[in-house]
Amino acid sequence: MITTTISNREIWRIAYPIMLGNLAQTIITFTDTAFLGHLGTIELSASMMAGLYYFVFTTLAMGFAVGIQIFIARRYGEGNFSKIGVVFQHGALFVLGLGILLFSILFFFSHKLLHVIIESENIYAAASEYLRFRQFGIMFVVFNFLFRSFYVGISNTQVITFSTIIMAVVNIFFDWALIFGHVGLPEMGIGGAALASLLAEITAFFFFWIYTYIKIPHEEYGMFRWHKWQPALMGDILKVAFPSMIQRLFSFGAWFIFFVMIEKMGETAIGVSSVVRSTYMILIIPGIAFASTANTLTSRIIGEGKSNEVMSSVWKVVKNSFLCSLVLVVIVAIIPHLVLQIYTDDAALAQAAIPSVYVICAATLLGAFSMTFFEAVSGTGNTTAAMALEFGILIIYIIYVFLMSKTSTIAGVWTAEWVYNISIGLISLVYIWKADWGRKRI
Repeated sequence: MITTTISNREIWRIAYPIMLGNLAQTIITFTDTAFLGHLGTIELSASMMAGLYYFVFTTLAMGFAVGIQIFIARRYGEGNFSKIGVVFQHGALFVLGLGILLFSILFFFSHKLLHVIIESENIYAAASEYLRFRQFGIMFVVFNFLFRSFYVGISNTQVITFSTIIMAVVNIFFDWALIFGHVGLPEMGIGGAALASLLAEITAFFFFWIYTYIKIPHEEYGMFRWHKWQPALMGDILKVAFPSMIQRLFSFGAWFIFFVMIEKMGETAIGVSSVVRSTYMILIIPGIAFASTANTLTSRIIGEGKSNEVMSSVWKVVKNSFLCSLVLVVIVAIIPHLVLQIYTDDAALAQAAIPSVYVICAATLLGAFSMTFFEAVSGTGNTTAAMALEFGILIIYIIYVFLMSKTSTIAGVWTAEWVYNISIGLISLVYIWKADWGRKRI
């Protein structure tokens, strides 16, 4: 294997701020779960179901941002900085239209869709209250994803750290104030959690715009000036981004179906899975960050004409991801009961969740390998291949979840994460190793 010129320092320089940036949405989920878990199992379960439903819609913007990130990283690797602003502008116009479309669907159809999806009337009522506020955030989230893709693409990710800190502070304060009615604000319960999340997303949106305007050289990057609309460029972006959008939709859609099936197992089952999911989201933060690093490094290395270094670079990222994930896994595996007490006062619920926590600890270590190689496939620019790879695996995943939800325990259902990670990891490894992706032009 050819040795990579990418150092561990370079990997961490990109990954560490992304890791903190990934805390943004995770912190919203974490704080919502931590506060609402002390209100009751119904509120805890409803916030998770409504939050996942909301995230299914955001996946289209997330997938488009991956396509933009690949384009920006490739132009950055080529040294073609002035074209980055052109790509960003086309991306901004697209996500504006996408945001309007997604908000319209959320606003007009959510109450009907949730009623079909959620069996428990108590959980349905609480989930509807949560979405009544949270749905407005979609217009801001689509742009937040775009800005993150810009900064990851140019390997200038410290701004993501700043945005994360701001989002965390805003969300935690307003969760505390609006859920329980502190500092003169109304006691809103689950609606307060949703409003706090909305305010955090709006704050991040304005921060990104202001920071970019002040800190990024406008002329060098071609930012903040109108560029002629280029249908051919937009078409090229969509060729890369659209498969990623569909792939993210499939992926999160399957994740949502996972919890819909668990909800059919009863309110206790979905309550247990709520706290397990929140723990899992913390555990996989390093894995997601290093996977995103592999994506942007792969695209950049190809842009620099060093395609033969991709495999060795990805393996180096995998090693860093595994070691970082291992630290969190060991902590959680040693004191699962203390971790779960953050989310719930219900000792029986926490005890019931412990077997599933051990399952996700193993899944986290598998994900350090699988997520990194899968994102490297996208980083080659062949997002159609990435979509096809995951689509096949997700069919197996959903069938497995369905069968286990009918015949096994909650922990047994969670072993679906093992099936997914092993399958997608091995197939992605073979693709990077054997496929002729080096000539892919974007």
